Amino acid sequence: MKKNRLWTLQFSTAAFVLIPAAVGINFLGKLFADVLKLPLWIDAIGTVLASMLAGPVVGAIVGVVNNIVYGFTTSPVSFVYAITQAAIGLAVGIMAYKGWISNAGKAIVLGLVVGFLAATVSTPLNIMFWEGTTGNIWGDALFATMLAKDMPLWLASFADSIVVDVPDKVVTVLLSFLIFKGLPKNVKLMYDNQGEIERL
Repeated sequence: MKKNRLWTLQFSTAAFVLIPAAVGINFLGKLFADVLKLPLWIDAIGTVLASMLAGPVVGAIVGVVNNIVYGFTTSPVSFVYAITQAAIGLAVGIMAYKGWISNAGKAIVLGLVVGFLAATVSTPLNIMFWEGTTGNIWGDALFATMLAKDMPLWLASFADSIVVDVPDKVVTVLLSFLIFKGLPKNVKLMYDNQGEIERL
């Protein structure tokens, strides 16, 4: 695969079909986390998997579409967090292309990178729309403790995001990695990025 194909907008039929399927996977992950009252989001597996399979552009599109759907069906504020999902899709797609899903160890590093990126992008949004909180009981407890100690709002909000986003994205990337590795080779070969990923 030529390097400039990483950013192509000429999608295969398989890539177009992948987008709604990946959004559906995100919904299932979020529902699973809600039903089990998990301290994680688990709402980006589809975005990450799409990025691994079809590259950063498709991954970012899945992320944006995902939050547009959330915005219409759950909460209008979800629209702005499309920025975070798009950043996740881009980061995973680029790092997958560079070989960061060749084994579980690299996938964990990828998850850490994506977690810190998601927290960095989400923190200003959390401050603007939620006074710095995330809505996660663990993160918000840390946020309240840090504010009680007169720490800066932005730092407390970033810490709130970090304690949720980093473990969430490590779990998300690992689950996506396991799904990706378990897919039949002929399925992977339907996506443009796969030839380069396999070579790396």
